[in-house]
Amino acid sequence: MRENRLRRLWREGRRTVNGWCAIPSAFAAELMAHQGYDSLTVDLQHGLVDPATAVAMLQAISTPEVVPLVRVPWREPGIVMKMLDAGAYGIICPMVGNRAEAEELVAFGRYPPRGTRSFGPVRANLYAGSDYFARADAEVLLLAMIETREGVERLDEILAVDGLDGVYVGPADLALALGHPPGFDHERPELLTVIRRVAERARAHGKVAGIHTMSPAYARRMWGLGFHFVSLMTDSRMLAAKARELLDALRGGGDGDGGPGDRGRGSCRTW
Repeated sequence: MRENRLRRLWREGRRTVNGWCAIPSAFAAELMAHQGYDSLTVDLQHGLVDPATAVAMLQAISTPEVVPLVRVPWREPGIVMKMLDAGAYGIICPMVGNRAEAEELVAFGRYPPRGTRSFGPVRANLYAGSDYFARADAEVLLLAMIETREGVERLDEILAVDGLDGVYVGPADLALALGHPPGFDHERPELLTVIRRVAERARAHGKVAGIHTMSPAYARRMWGLGFHFVSLMTDSRMLAAKARELLDALRGGGDGDGGPGDRGRGSCRTW
């Protein structure tokens, strides 16, 4: 079976960078796959990607050594199993708040007797190899998102679940859960305290901690806190931000001298 390169990098103590694919396009995913990320996550929760498009995107990113991951829309067995059968090497699951929910995720992602995953790795056999069944439980990653008040309060019981590989901080929902506006790259002391605690407790349990970031500087800070798995922006956000940057440069940095084509320049709003 093709190795899950993320596992090896983490065993070596390496820091990894994950890309985020929210644009429902196989070509966009293929472009992202050739930029040097360690892994790419196809987003079925908040992006515009449907399961059929996700399969095409997983196919598009399968040529380089980037590890294909999927964020599923919910903790539901059908979509978890379908994405694993399609060749995802890891699942990021939103809104995991307690031990029972983390145990459900593990059950959906592991074959019996460890879990309840149904057998049918239609594309996974092609991508991973004919011995997929024998090694899938050891290679596939399962990450629970910590982004609710309950998840924060029950962090240790979630991390104690056997078969769960780690946790992933969803900064926007975490902020909402703790009474703050949604956002990323938090500086509020309360939120930073929680973020630090997630990294510390994951390390204490011998598991991986990941987090979504919106700038290289903040991503490096998270590496310094002990997050070995950081996501940097999203493909849609990068496209919009770069387009805005180039337009502002062309039109004189926003000084209004762009002539008839000079339009309002509101901030980049896409996620």
